[in-house]
Amino acid sequence: MAEKENNNSTATGLMAPLDTEVGKVVVDIGLATRTEVEFCREHQKQSSDPNQRSLADLLVEHSFITVNQAKRIRSVLAERRNSQIPGYRILEKLGKGAMATVYKAKQESLDRIVAIKIMPKKMNENPDLVAQFYKEGRAAARLSHNNIVQAYDVAQAPDGFHYFVMEYIEGKTLYDVMQPPPVGEGRAFSEREALDIMIQITEACAHAHERGLIHRDIKPKNILLTPQGVAKLTDLGLARAMDDKVAAQSEAGKAYGTPYYISPEQIRGEVDIDFRADVYSLGATLYHLVTGRPPFEADSPTAVMHKHLREPLTPPDHINTALSAGIAEVAEVAMAKNREERYGSTRDMLEDLVAIRNGQAPLHARRSVDLDSLAKVEETGKTVDLAPAAPPPPMWVQPRWVIWYFIGLGVSVLANLVMVFMLMQK
Repeated sequence: MAEKENNNSTATGLMAPLDTEVGKVVVDIGLATRTEVEFCREHQKQSSDPNQRSLADLLVEHSFITVNQAKRIRSVLAERRNSQIPGYRILEKLGKGAMATVYKAKQESLDRIVAIKIMPKKMNENPDLVAQFYKEGRAAARLSHNNIVQAYDVAQAPDGFHYFVMEYIEGKTLYDVMQPPPVGEGRAFSEREALDIMIQITEACAHAHERGLIHRDIKPKNILLTPQGVAKLTDLGLARAMDDKVAAQSEAGKAYGTPYYISPEQIRGEVDIDFRADVYSLGATLYHLVTGRPPFEADSPTAVMHKHLREPLTPPDHINTALSAGIAEVAEVAMAKNREERYGSTRDMLEDLVAIRNGQAPLHARRSVDLDSLAKVEETGKTVDLAPAAPPPPMWVQPRWVIWYFIGLGVSVLANLVMVFMLMQK
């Protein structure tokens, strides 16, 4: 009997720390209440079974959590053991990419929920990737705006991996919202909703540009939308100071960005990239929101980028005929292939978006349109040149007047010759 008691005591002693962690995770994630956890703990204490059941098993048995949720908790605890950061408690994994994994965590000192991006240890072997990771954190730290995810810290953990702590946003990316079920919500945005989102993100970009930073990867995947409709720009992994000549030279000839939203000058790998590259991507993102598809689509990233360089843009109001003319003008000006024809500043684009939302015409985007050409588009459905029609030449230089002029001159000369001939006969 004493042996059983010792075994039971040993089992309980080993189980207690793990159960404590399970209880915290369950409550933090919101899968069960503290009362439900305490109920299962009391049941556990009263058990005389030497092979005492775990808290997770009891929570499942009493239908407070599901079997899958129990597996999720164990996964979280495994992640937590492999990602220990002093002062933070990992709660759950939010997502994973090629470069890093993002977790929801609790900052113990300030009692707040944060997001932590952790770079795998294997990436430590590549100093360029590590430098880029810290560059993202420092770039985000330079910015303080309600529509930009705030950076809190970037450092190396005692175990050797690098981490970046940032503001936690309850919400989904625009990409996830637009993806068809079951991946996303399959949601389409109205013109008003799209304008509200793009005004917020354009304000965020203007804030960054005025501080000398360009994002270089604006796209629906990098825009978070909260349940309250607040849009947040995130992922400054490609952000760069406009005056960083060394970085610009090192990146010369390389296309940094995402094919569906990348500007022509980024595709060409030009050195002097400026705010107008972001303006182009803002226009491409706006286009996607109001039409439900990217501006250019093809079977490969290379083919998509070729279209950005060469293919004329189909006006968004030709795809979604319910759009106002103003929003189409903004998208077309923002996405001009020649950056000199785009907005002169991010603030100019912002002013146009606000004007359209207020039911006014855009202030900076203007299209001189030949109405006859528009009528032909409507009648035939074919795209024609929408450049303004040139004024007709003066009547005296038009071909038909030239012909009549010379005919008249010839008749006059002939009449004079006949008159002279008749006078000579007298």
